[in-house]
Amino acid sequence: MMIVLLVISVLLFIAIPNVAKQSNSINKKGCTAFKHMVQGQVQAYRIDLNKFPSTIQEMADKGYLRDDETACPNGDQLKVGTDGEVSIVP
Repeated sequence: MMIVLLVISVLLFIAIPNVAKQSNSINKKGCTAFKHMVQGQVQAYRIDLNKFPSTIQEMADKGYLRDDETACPNGDQLKVGTDGEVSIVP
């Protein structure tokens, strides 16, 4: 029984740091995917209103995004350029 607990403990000591290291990578990829989704909503906004939005908040106010969808899950902000291109602002 003690040997089994020892093996499990060693595996946990190996696995937990590797999972923690991957957290940044997961957040970055999630933010990139979110940016692409917002880019699609910018295009829908342009098709409906014949202009690009000036801010992400403007899109949320008009119902193209939810109020809690104005920033990436990791806290990075998104910015809409004058040409409608969405960029990530750390």
